[in-house]
Amino acid sequence: MRNVSITLRRHKFMLNIHAITHNKWDNQLPPIATANSGEEIEVETKEASDGQITPTSNIEQLRRLDFDRIHPLTGPIEVQGAEPGDALEVEFLEFEDMGWGWTAVLPGFGLLADEGYTSPVDLAGPALKLWNVKEGTARAKFGELSVRLPISPFPGVIGTALPSKGRFSTIPPRENGGNMDIKHLNTGSKLYLPVFVRGAMFSIGDTHLAQGDGEVCGTAVEAPMRIKLRVNVVKRAGIREPLFVTSGVREFSKYLAFPGMDSNMWVATKKAVKSTIAFLSGYMEPVEAYMLASTAVDLKVSEVVDQPTWIVTAYLPTEIFEEKLEFPRPS
Repeated sequence: MRNVSITLRRHKFMLNIHAITHNKWDNQLPPIATANSGEEIEVETKEASDGQITPTSNIEQLRRLDFDRIHPLTGPIEVQGAEPGDALEVEFLEFEDMGWGWTAVLPGFGLLADEGYTSPVDLAGPALKLWNVKEGTARAKFGELSVRLPISPFPGVIGTALPSKGRFSTIPPRENGGNMDIKHLNTGSKLYLPVFVRGAMFSIGDTHLAQGDGEVCGTAVEAPMRIKLRVNVVKRAGIREPLFVTSGVREFSKYLAFPGMDSNMWVATKKAVKSTIAFLSGYMEPVEAYMLASTAVDLKVSEVVDQPTWIVTAYLPTEIFEEKLEFPRPS
């Protein structure tokens, strides 16, 4: 285990990138730091690969990825005065990026992983896209298109210790929060997490520069980050699952949207994503389109009452492209 490096100040302390990390929910882990209610904290996080992917990585390094290291979380951090039945309020004050990020398709992971081939394009991967950050946008080339994606950083994983003993995967979201991948947990937002053990024992990591609602290929714009946040104990809140107050996310002025319709919402979602990929594949490789959909396309449930058909719509913001998209595209 790595040594903890903490700078203590009045009303503030910092956990830097050398702090001890973990990647399993385990309520027996000792805290690496202790905070008071109302205290401001600075935390550095690694990106989701735990340093295996770097700004100079290539597809060969992705193929050698050690999945046992995925989701390094900084923590647990004990919050004084937090007891079971309370809630932990986490206010996100500031995110500082490190100038780069990555997106990947990992074999066996993602919305379309169980299909392998679709129409009849291979989306299984592996595939890797590296992003540079400049002037508040993540930039990368996708086939013929230059993409400038406005960044709105947030933690993919944040949670308190679970009530049960044991070591639990960080991949699925849980009642403690966990891998929620909610892009609305950005600067100015407040997240309320249920407290199940004394001290709350919260951890944070898997930070993202940007993401579409759905994160369909399984990764967002994964990036290391420095985060300023404030923790407060809300006594006897009585919540059993997370809730949050959001400051909102950027809305674009124009979208190209793809409704998916089916009696099964899972299938409807896949139809919407496949339609998006099919359109974008006129400009780039299909697996690139899959990654772009994961980082920029928002999935929204459009209708649930007109049985037996559900509608899930994929919204592609057209402003992220330097070039003009045409629909239908001339043959």
